[in-house]
Amino acid sequence: MSIASHLFQSIFHPSEITALIKHKFVKPKATLKIRPEQKQKIRCYELLDKTSRSFSSVIKELDEGVRDAVCIFYLVLRGLDTIEDDMSIPIEKKEPLLRSFHEILSQKGWNFTGSGPQEKDRQLLVEFNIVIDEFLSLRKEFRDIIADIANEMGNGMADYAKNAAHNEYGVQTNKDFDKYCYYVAGLVGIGLTRLFAVSGLENPELEKDTELSIHMGLFLQKTNIIRDYLEDLFDGRKFWPKEIWSNYVDDFSYLRESGYETKSLNCLSAIILNSLNHAPECLNYMNQLHNRTVFSFCAIPQVMAIATLALMFRNYDTFQKVVKIRRGEATKLMQRCTNIYEVASIFREYNRIIINKNDPKDPNFMKISVACGKIEKWCATNLSVTDICNSPYYTTQETEILLFVGFGLLALTAYLLSYYNWEHFRYDELKISDLFDA
Repeated sequence: MSIASHLFQSIFHPSEITALIKHKFVKPKATLKIRPEQKQKIRCYELLDKTSRSFSSVIKELDEGVRDAVCIFYLVLRGLDTIEDDMSIPIEKKEPLLRSFHEILSQKGWNFTGSGPQEKDRQLLVEFNIVIDEFLSLRKEFRDIIADIANEMGNGMADYAKNAAHNEYGVQTNKDFDKYCYYVAGLVGIGLTRLFAVSGLENPELEKDTELSIHMGLFLQKTNIIRDYLEDLFDGRKFWPKEIWSNYVDDFSYLRESGYETKSLNCLSAIILNSLNHAPECLNYMNQLHNRTVFSFCAIPQVMAIATLALMFRNYDTFQKVVKIRRGEATKLMQRCTNIYEVASIFREYNRIIINKNDPKDPNFMKISVACGKIEKWCATNLSVTDICNSPYYTTQETEILLFVGFGLLALTAYLLSYYNWEHFRYDELKISDLFDA
């Protein structure tokens, strides 16, 4: 989608227009600098771009002391995930691959060409020997952390991959839901925290509280699972816990069927509630960060998650298509993730959207009110009123842009009306003259 399309989407949100223009024309120069002879490292960042545009941009903004380690960490876990996701790989081959992946990281020259042709990240595994070379060039402390997380994650994925009941019936209980999300995302939070601490960019004490790191991962993963309902349904996967959806429908697919709208929306609020319960602990985690680039790296996905939850809440489109926030809104949020006060303000803004949409007829109404109340309480307890940003919706710059766009639209409308009327007059005049000629 072009910048013009994104601007049009945000036409009634001038602050987003400002953010888009700033991102397009005033964005800072990229901090990533790699010497031309470091071809393998260059290729790793190219693979990073191909596998995740969103994470790629925030990883590149990290301080040099941890940036390469996080890049390789991401590529290693993406390689694991690609193998786990590929349904064309038989379980007899997939299971040992997943369990031994942490050992493969030390095997120079290893790559994998057995992925199905439709796997979008197949090329990463084809060129995985490059990732291994860069992994081996990292500090030993970084290598140990990455291999340790890959070991636990690979074994967790293997357990789920060979679990016939899970493959056929999906996630059953809320406890299973947390466990699955722990393996695919909670471990990522733990690994990143350890990398930040070992690098010296963050306080080593941060990595001791692993629960906070897990909450960060679970909040993101659960939000993604909720958003991907339709895609996973078509792929034959059920990541929403049966303990939740079975209270509303007899079959998971019924959530998108006509006649189940009210039950579907109540089910949606129940699983969003499950995700919202992690939000206060995510704020606790981010409140302990000190390094600016690490803070932005952690905060950007979190504010995107709370914004996405607010958009999906009581929104039946969640069952009909992939619901995404506007590009202008996302850009604005990214630019605001500079400190805990702004992030807390963002959480509070979207939290209040959920509060306003909460339906008293929903059986989850009180529980959602309590969960949202905890987020409000966190802001009130940990930050003073003057600290949390309460800037008006339109800044001076945004007002000027709105006026410019408004006057431009008025001028265009006036011109079109004038042109139409003149042409209409000429048309009538022509018809009258024709009558006289006759």
